[in-house]
Amino acid sequence: MSSILSFEIRDAVVQACGRLFWYRDNYRSFLVAAGVPADMYDRHADQSKYKIARLILGELDGKGDDGSLVQRRIVTEFCKLRDVPAEAPDRDAALKALRHLKEVALAQKLYVEERNTNDSMDRQKAQEERQQNIERSRQIVELETKFKHLIASTDDEQARGYALESILSELFALAEIPYRKSYRTKTEQIDGHFTFRSFDYLVESRWRKDPPNEADLAGLKLKADKKITSTRAMFVSVVGFRQEMVDEFTRGITSNVILMDGSDLMLNT
Repeated sequence: MSSILSFEIRDAVVQACGRLFWYRDNYRSFLVAAGVPADMYDRHADQSKYKIARLILGELDGKGDDGSLVQRRIVTEFCKLRDVPAEAPDRDAALKALRHLKEVALAQKLYVEERNTNDSMDRQKAQEERQQNIERSRQIVELETKFKHLIASTDDEQARGYALESILSELFALAEIPYRKSYRTKTEQIDGHFTFRSFDYLVESRWRKDPPNEADLAGLKLKADKKITSTRAMFVSVVGFRQEMVDEFTRGITSNVILMDGSDLMLNT
C-alpha cells in the first residue's frame, strides 16, 4: 500500500497546516489525532508551522505502509473540516488553502477509512487532549484580556508588579513548565525560577515607568553567574529596554541573559 504523496498534495497539506492554525497546541493536537507520533512532532516543535509539516511528511515517507497511512489520515482529517478554525490568522487565505487541499485529495482519491482500535491510536485520549487544548486557548485569551486591562489601568507600580508575577506564573502553568514564584534566599530576592531543557532560569520581572538600567541587568546576570554553568536569566520588563542596554547584554558570546518586553509577553498570552 505504501506510496509517497505527490508534490501537489504534499504542498497543499503544508499550506493548510501553516494557514489554518495559530495556536501551536491545537496544531499539535490535530496532527497527533491524525496519527502523527507525539515525539515526532516534538522533535520539530521549534520550527515554523510550515517546516514542521514538511519535516513530518518527510519522516513518514521512511516508515513504509504505516507512514503512508498516517499521511493519508492527515489529508482525511483536513477534508473532514467543514470550516477553518476560528484561530486562523487569515480566514480567507485559510479557506482557500483548505478548499484547494480538498480538491486535490478528491482528485487523487486520498481519503482513508479509520483503522480498527488495535491498529490506531486511542482516539478518546486524542479527543480529551483536544478539549484540554481548547480550554488552554480560552485561558490564554483571558490572560491576554487581563494584561490589556492592566496596561490601561492606573494602578501603582507595586500593584502592577504583583499582577505581572501572577500572569507569568499562569503562563508557565499553561505551558506545563513548573514555575517557582517569588522567593528569597539568605542573600538574594528571586522573582521566579523555572527549568527548561536542562537549563535553570532565574526570572526578574519589572513593570515600572522607566526601563531597567545597567545596574539592574548586571545584578541579574551576577545572580546567574554565581550559580552552576547551566544557569541562565530572563529579565521581563513590560516597558522594554534602552537599545544601548540591549546591545551591551547581547553582544557577548557568553551572554546568558534573555530580555523580554511587553510586546514579547503579549505574543505569549
